[in-house]
Amino acid sequence: QVQLVESGGAVVQPGGSLRLSCVASGFTFSSAAMSWYRQAPGKERELVANIVSAGTVTVSNYGDSMKGRFTISRDNAVNTVYLQMSNLEPEDTAMYYCRARDESTQIYWGKGTLVTVSS
Repeated sequence: QVQLVESGGAVVQPGGSLRLSCVASGFTFSSAAMSWYRQAPGKERELVANIVSAGTVTVSNYGDSMKGRFTISRDNAVNTVYLQMSNLEPEDTAMYYCRARDESTQIYWGKGTLVTVSS
C-alpha cells in the first residue's frame, strides 16, 4: 500500500523558515519523481518543486515564485523528500502536498501539511 506522509507544517512569521518532510512507502522511491505542490484557500493547486534522480544525477525545478527561496532535496536511503523554505511570505500560506510519480507513471498524493505565514 502506497503511503506519503508529510510533516513539518507550522505557523511561522514572515521572513521565517521551515523544512517540510515527506516519507514514502509502498513503491520504489529511488525511481520515482517526487514533487511538492501547494494549494491556498480559494486557489488552484500549484507546483512548488519537483526532483528526479537517476543514479548520481539529480534534477530539480521550481515554480517561479519559489525560485531562490525554496530548495527541494531527497534522501533515497530513507525514502524521504524535503522542502526547505526560507524568507517565507504571507502568500506562501497554503496546504503543502507531497506527490509521487512512480516508474509506471502512477500518481500518488499525501494528505498535506499546513503552512501558515503570519505575524
